[in-house]
Amino acid sequence: MEISISNKVSRPLYEQIATQVKAQIMSGDLQAGEALPSIRSLARSLRISVLTVQKAYDLLQADGFIETTAGKGCYVSSQNQDFYLEEQQKKIEGHFTEAIEAARASGIPLDKLIGLLSLLYEED
Repeated sequence: MEISISNKVSRPLYEQIATQVKAQIMSGDLQAGEALPSIRSLARSLRISVLTVQKAYDLLQADGFIETTAGKGCYVSSQNQDFYLEEQQKKIEGHFTEAIEAARASGIPLDKLIGLLSLLYEED
């Protein structure tokens, strides 16, 4: 699991960690049932407080991305793969909303916007 954090951004460190773990789960880099690093080992490798990593893991658990088993550690949740798809769809809807607003403001008709989306989607 690859995590990089920065003190130069305005987002708290625990949010940076949680966001990156979520992204790795949704992209399939982290699979259901896969163990996450222990809180202590991740804190040590990132050179941050154990409490910061604990807060990130708590957030991930509250959002349903990970499960914690006492004495065994934290694992990528396997209970609901549809949840991950729903998260991705919400993210895409946000981007679509921005694109639609920009298209309307620029006077681009719906058929041209759909054509552009189709063209971009088919591109490699």
